[in-house]
Amino acid sequence: MQQRQRINWVAASTLLWVGLAQAGSTATDIQTDTLNKLVDASIQPLLKEQRIPGMAVAVLQGGKAHYFNYGVADRATGAKVSEQTLFEIGSVSKTLTATLGAYAAVKGGFKLDDKASLHAPWLKGSAFDGITMAELATYSAGGLPLQFPDEVDSIDKMHAYYRQWTPAYPAGTHRQYSNPSIGLFGHLAANSLDQPFEQLMSQTLLPKLGLHHTYIQVPESAMANYAYGYSKEDKPVRVSPGVLAAEAYGIKTGSADLLKFVEANMGYQGDAAVTSAIALTHTGFHSVGGMTQGLGWESYAYPVTEQVLLAGNSPAVSFQANPVTGFAVPKAMGEQRLYNKTGSTGGFGAYVAFVPAKGIGIVMLANRNYPNEARIKAAHAILSQLAD
Repeated sequence: MQQRQRINWVAASTLLWVGLAQAGSTATDIQTDTLNKLVDASIQPLLKEQRIPGMAVAVLQGGKAHYFNYGVADRATGAKVSEQTLFEIGSVSKTLTATLGAYAAVKGGFKLDDKASLHAPWLKGSAFDGITMAELATYSAGGLPLQFPDEVDSIDKMHAYYRQWTPAYPAGTHRQYSNPSIGLFGHLAANSLDQPFEQLMSQTLLPKLGLHHTYIQVPESAMANYAYGYSKEDKPVRVSPGVLAAEAYGIKTGSADLLKFVEANMGYQGDAAVTSAIALTHTGFHSVGGMTQGLGWESYAYPVTEQVLLAGNSPAVSFQANPVTGFAVPKAMGEQRLYNKTGSTGGFGAYVAFVPAKGIGIVMLANRNYPNEARIKAAHAILSQLAD
């Protein structure tokens, strides 16, 4: 395991200052050792139980980033995991898509209560004349499925699919987690600023967030850092792009960049439009049980029990349509919340969670897709100790 903590040492020029520095060093060493033991106690058993080849864990506490790296990014070469190793983060990508959409809304490209067809002439006369952009972003358009049918493999077929799609529920009444739902939101949001999604994400939003090692398409210069995922059969795999993949599950990044995004969600200092966009993603639109659906992020009143967190990330919520408790007006959920998101591809599993009121957060990136339940339990155990 490799671990790095950002510490600014002050050079001492007298014995007094040397003594103070040494005392500070001892205290820091104790804190670091405690954190090492805490993370190892949760992650080491997880690696063994889930047969995970490699994992990058990043923890934010007290304004400091701590990195814990385990195992290998590539079994064939034995390359070790580091905080710069690129993992597929699957649906955690939706939090960046939501931020991009919120940014486009802040910049005046569209309004969240606009009907979707207002921003796509090809949707005129379809069900999307009665579905808002916010309903697309929060999976409440009326029952769009988890994935596109296999035969939808081009833009023309995508257009045809949406035009003929018939809702199973009235818009805004049920949540059904869906790549085609938030994927269309991201696609239309970027178009509202007259840019393709990948261009707006890669050339505008990611740089403004300071995420310089985060990609939709991994460039040749970064391929050496791109981990291989591993299937259930232990075959090395990487994601195969599909329609709206970039918008729904296409981001590749490392734990250092993703923790920087967590930091931005708890106190971004930079572009005013990005600041407003981040705040907008923390808005709640409806709830399913103890989970409140925001733009990309899902949140819970804090402190939150493991049981409530598991319920909100359960297969029943992820794979089934659930009636929602809607809010008359979308509302800012505030800092006394745990915000989280899971994500997976065929060979990778990711989890991100943070609590603004406590200044704590965690990123867990693995090159195997393993159950959400195991991710939640490990992260909750770590965050609960950090919050004490």
